[in-house]
Amino acid sequence: MRICEKERNTAETKIKLSLNLDGSGKSEISTGCGFLDHMLTLFSKHSGFDLAVKCDGDIYVDYHHTTEDIAIVLGSAFAECIGDARGIKRYGHIILPMDEALILCAVDIGGRACLNYSLEIPSRKVGDFDTELTKEFMAAFANNAKINLHLKQLDGENSHHIIEGAFKALARALKSAAEIDEKNINEIPSTKGIL
Repeated sequence: MRICEKERNTAETKIKLSLNLDGSGKSEISTGCGFLDHMLTLFSKHSGFDLAVKCDGDIYVDYHHTTEDIAIVLGSAFAECIGDARGIKRYGHIILPMDEALILCAVDIGGRACLNYSLEIPSRKVGDFDTELTKEFMAAFANNAKINLHLKQLDGENSHHIIEGAFKALARALKSAAEIDEKNINEIPSTKGIL
């Protein structure tokens, strides 16, 4: 089973997280930020990954540390669950509609971190969540998961829809990429023999 538990304790956040890549999309999320809770809940549902996150962060400052640190822990947990990547499909992509928003996401679980991000989010905030934190989350996740992550906004004008579309698209692309390829179950998906 591809399951792991992680903790991260700093002066800014205390995080407990568990991740199961072979789950059914069940989640238990408590970050102190309602919008981030919503994004992580739908990430779990659309990826099919079971995800539990408990974060006590310095949200009296803002949601920056909470958002970035959760992404660090989630990315690290994802990398640990993938292990040597034996048997996975490695690549995943989707063009996902969310009302008027249309988001392209492509991922490569290739052991190298890269974020190519082009979301144009029109408002500074959704509720009390700073929309610029979307990029911070995606960068921290990609760096710690050691994946290539491409996020492109093809259309959209509603900030909530654009961000939600990005999280759903990431979830669906990762679900495809992390899926076990039954024909190559014992193979590392690289000519190098290692990722």
